[in-house]
Amino acid sequence: MAAACGGAFGRVGLQFLRTRGGIAGPVSSLVPLQGAGRSYGTGGGSGFRSKWFWTLPGRRVSGRVLGCAFLLGGGGLGLYQTVQFCFHNQFAQQMAPQSDTGDLRLTLYQYKTCPFCSKVRAFLDYHGLPYDIVEVNPVMRKEIHFSQYRKVPILLADDGETLQLNDSSVISSAIKTYMISKDKNLKQILSFYPEMKYKDEKGKEVTEYSNKYWVMLGEQDVEQHYPSKESMKEEVKWRRWVDDWLVHLISPNVYRTPTESLASFDYIVREGKFGFFEGFCAKYLGAAAMFIISKRLKSRHELQSDVRQDLYKAVNDWVTAIGKKRQFMGGTRPNLADLAVYGVLHVMEGLQAFDDMMAHTSMQPWYERMEIATEQHQGKH
Repeated sequence: MAAACGGAFGRVGLQFLRTRGGIAGPVSSLVPLQGAGRSYGTGGGSGFRSKWFWTLPGRRVSGRVLGCAFLLGGGGLGLYQTVQFCFHNQFAQQMAPQSDTGDLRLTLYQYKTCPFCSKVRAFLDYHGLPYDIVEVNPVMRKEIHFSQYRKVPILLADDGETLQLNDSSVISSAIKTYMISKDKNLKQILSFYPEMKYKDEKGKEVTEYSNKYWVMLGEQDVEQHYPSKESMKEEVKWRRWVDDWLVHLISPNVYRTPTESLASFDYIVREGKFGFFEGFCAKYLGAAAMFIISKRLKSRHELQSDVRQDLYKAVNDWVTAIGKKRQFMGGTRPNLADLAVYGVLHVMEGLQAFDDMMAHTSMQPWYERMEIATEQHQGKH
């Protein structure tokens, strides 16, 4: 996708704004406007009124404007039925973390409008974990010059030793494991998610992480914190679905028309860490470029002519998978799949695509429950 983006930016005449380095890896880019007074949610209190972004894995793309336009983000790049409702409810009350996170100090390096960063914030906020935020300039990225990993989110965790966690799914899985495990420190837990590097079909080096959708627990902990092994596998399946499918529907929908594209970038500029010139280029040149690129993405992912229909189907499939007897996929409490879906959709609030999704799907009741659970930190021990 990044290859297509680079080409589109060239055609729009953006090459003259060059930066010292290119944008490597998945590029997140999506935007939202602050919504006001919608009946399906109040937002606010959780501290992450994020908006839309999207991810574009692919070739290295140079250019300051490209950085502005995409606000590159990272996150990295499961179908089993749950047990009967009564059995699930019996165990769901045990889903809250059972071990203290102690003096673990967390710092999140992010772009506010990145969906992968929003996934991490949803996880941390739901569990009531305090953390500091460092907003990264999407062009120069000097805030993360300390790291060879040049994408966001990055989470620094300090429990006496500062460790760097990369990839949104690894972050959620590792911290969840840490919260539950009683006999392993964070460094030991991170060894369960080894980094793998390989070259894709275009010769570009790609970094992935093994086991990133799994909470790495012993047999006893699995039995205590999941109603069944099948429910754990269900969680993994839908977390993977978020990264493999749901996120790919965002850009084609939020950049569907020139008006929607400009509205998206208006929010990016207001909420992002831009200089004046960078912000101007991102808002106008970026919006034009992403409108063009969104058409390529629609073709790449074989979406329908009306891309809204793919978005509607995806969220309805999610609600159908939860069913009528569960409040969340996790039962009476959100699990990591609930938090991943909510985090990604949350950044779209305030955009026309979000309003249309709420009006034409059955998402609203679940979304409102997630909003309350996250803002009230209901996963806090």
